[in-house]
Amino acid sequence: MRILRRTLGLAFIAVGLLHFLRPGFFLSIMPPWIPLHKEAVAVSGAAEIVGGAGLMSDSTSRPAGLWLIALLIAVFPANINMAIDQDQINQAAKNGIPEWALWARLPLQPLLMFLVWKSSRVTDQAGR
Repeated sequence: MRILRRTLGLAFIAVGLLHFLRPGFFLSIMPPWIPLHKEAVAVSGAAEIVGGAGLMSDSTSRPAGLWLIALLIAVFPANINMAIDQDQINQAAKNGIPEWALWARLPLQPLLMFLVWKSSRVTDQAGR
């Protein structure tokens, strides 16, 4: 379980860094009703980095897991927006991403939440 937790931690750190290195994608999927798009992208990126770093340590994995689950819930509207907004669908098609893939990622969010929760809760005697 430790390998999964650390893999997830690294993934969250990497995606969090992308919020700063390539913010355009994240800005493009923001629902229009969310204010301060640039600031929201920066805050969510920082939150991913902090949460991912927290998953790396046994002593901080539990609160980091809860932090990341809350973050995944908070950003879910952007995932929904990506699946229903015609501009997003058109942009995805230009990049070779079929519309069904935008919908297919929606059930992956609860799966990711479960994996974060499970991996941040379980530490066996051997620490795996």
